[in-house]
Amino acid sequence: MMEQSKMAFGLAARDATGVLSPFSFTLRDRRDDDITLKILYCGICHTDLSTIKNEWGNARYPVVPGHEIVGVVTEVGSSVQKFKVGDNVGVGYYISSCLSCDNCKHDWENYCPKMVQTFNHSHPDGTMTYGGFSDKFVVNEHFAVRIPTNLPLDKVAPLMCAGITVYTPLKEHGLSEPGKHVGVVGLGGLGHLAVKFAKAFGAKVTVISTSISKKKEAIEKLGADSFIVSKDPEQMKASMGTMDGILDTASANHSLMPLIGLLKTRGKLIALGGMTKPVEIVMFHLMLGAKMVAGSLIGGVKGIQEMLYFAEEHNITADVEVVGMDDVNVAMERLEKGDVRYRFVIDVANTITISN
Repeated sequence: MMEQSKMAFGLAARDATGVLSPFSFTLRDRRDDDITLKILYCGICHTDLSTIKNEWGNARYPVVPGHEIVGVVTEVGSSVQKFKVGDNVGVGYYISSCLSCDNCKHDWENYCPKMVQTFNHSHPDGTMTYGGFSDKFVVNEHFAVRIPTNLPLDKVAPLMCAGITVYTPLKEHGLSEPGKHVGVVGLGGLGHLAVKFAKAFGAKVTVISTSISKKKEAIEKLGADSFIVSKDPEQMKASMGTMDGILDTASANHSLMPLIGLLKTRGKLIALGGMTKPVEIVMFHLMLGAKMVAGSLIGGVKGIQEMLYFAEEHNITADVEVVGMDDVNVAMERLEKGDVRYRFVIDVANTITISN
C-alpha cells in the first residue's frame, strides 16, 4: 500500500493566550506496529483549555491539543493485528508506555513512569506529540481501541477521556456493584457521564452541586435519584453517612470535609477533578469511619475497551454540542465560562480546511 502524505494540518496555540490558529506539522514515521488515522471527531476536554493557556506551567508551544480522538484507519503497519483499514478506532489521553513495568503488566499503562501523553509531550526520540485538533494521527496499535458499531462517533469521542475517567474508579473501588449509593460532585463533562455509568451499574445516584438550577436536568434527563445543594447545611446534614462512594469531578477548589461526612463507614471519596490548590483534611474524621480519600487518573487500554463495550450494551454516550474547526476558539471561551452541556466535540473531518 502506498504510504500517504506525512504532512498533517491542525490548530495550535502559540502562547498563553490560548488562541488556536492553523498549523502544519510532520507526522512521525509509521512503524510496523503502527496505524494511521484520518481523524473524524475530537472532544474538547478542560485539560486542553488548561494546557493551551499554560495554567499548569507545562505548555510546550506550539501546542496542538486534543486527546478524545475518534478516527478511521487509513494505513496499517506490516505487523498490525488488531485493526484493518476502514476500522473506526479511538485514542485517548496517552499513546505510549514502556509495556514492561509493574504498572503496564497490570494494565495500568496510564501510571507508567514512561507514559507519553497524546499532546504537549515528547516521544522517546524527543519529537513532540501533537493531538487530535488535526486531520491525521499515527499511533501504536496497542494504544488504540475499537469503537463498537452501534455507538455514534461524535458522542463516543468524550468517552475516550471523560468516560474512562469515571468508569475506572467505579470499577476499581467496588462501586459497580448493584445497590451501592454513589454521590457525584459536579455535573459537567465528567459528572454527567458518572451519573450514566453509575446508574447502568445499578447504583442509587445522588448529584451534589452548588447550583439548584441543575436539579431538574440531573433527575429528569440523566436519571439521578436525588440531588443535594452542597451549600445547604440542612440538606448535607440529612445525607450524612449515607453514601458508599463519591466521585468528585469538580475542578474548582472546594472543601472535602463536608463530602467526607456524607460517606458511610469505609466509604471512599475519589478525586477526579484535579483541584490545583492544597486541601485540608482532618485525619481523625477518616479514622472514625475507616474512610478513604483516593485519586484516579483515566484508565488502562484494556479498561477503555471494556468501558466502550459496556457503553454499547447500556446505550451510554456523552451529551455533546458538535462544533466546526472554525468555531473552536469560541468553544474554548464558552468552556472557560462553563457554557456547555456537557461536552464540545469537533467535527474535524467535515470542517477542516487544509492549508498548503
